[in-house]
Amino acid sequence: MDPSTLRKKFERFRILIIGRANAGKTTILQRVCKTRENPEIYNSAGEKIDPAVLMASREVGDVHCGQQHYSTSFQRGVHDIENEMVFRSNPGFVFHDSRGFEAGGHSEFDKVKAFIAWRSTRGRLSSRIHVIWYCIPMDEDGRSFTEAEVKFFSQCDTGSIPVIVLFTKFDALYDDEFAELISKGVSRKDAEALVPQRAKEAFADGPQLKLLYSCENNQRPPRCHICLPDMDKNDADCGPLIERTAEVLDDDTLKQLFVSTQRTTLELCMRYAVEM
Repeated sequence: MDPSTLRKKFERFRILIIGRANAGKTTILQRVCKTRENPEIYNSAGEKIDPAVLMASREVGDVHCGQQHYSTSFQRGVHDIENEMVFRSNPGFVFHDSRGFEAGGHSEFDKVKAFIAWRSTRGRLSSRIHVIWYCIPMDEDGRSFTEAEVKFFSQCDTGSIPVIVLFTKFDALYDDEFAELISKGVSRKDAEALVPQRAKEAFADGPQLKLLYSCENNQRPPRCHICLPDMDKNDADCGPLIERTAEVLDDDTLKQLFVSTQRTTLELCMRYAVEM
């Protein structure tokens, strides 16, 4: 199907991004959409929300805006999960953000599960969640899985929606590998070149992946994972994330919609144009 025809029929590709506060979610979305700007936010009725309203909701009680009602916390975001984030640089992507839902206990976790269940069965394909990106930061305070992450992969039924785990801030693991190489007499220049691969190899044998893909502990493991270092840098490469996302989409129509929407890698567009 021609990309322009595809977009007219299915409109936009919809992604749910989940993760703790400070997991680097916004930075990743900015990289995917090739922008430094913050997203515009719309409620479920398609009405644009004034950022000032969202900022105010951090400090005061419930907020009313027109006919819409907004819950107290912008950061914890369970109510915000219904809101749509769109970047002007690429309005073909719609993002839903479950900001810090792990902080809210069982009731808020149940709301996230309900949102996923509802969005996985919507009649219109464009209204469904098409993929879930679950961000887990690898900086010093985030290397162990939280209770919420264990609960998500053991209890949350995502149906046919593919889940990809994004190990963000992966470059935080480089310091230990660098120090070990230096201690073995490797030059600083060579150590800097070797560190990224060494960190990936060490992580592949580490406890995080064993827990993540353990059928005994996780009844619903993710489809795959990806390590994302240096996303805060100007030359950050989110191409691997785009490629893995395309790979896990089983539906050819969704795959074509995603590939034609992303603007990160022209090579991917050309490859799938030939294959499909």
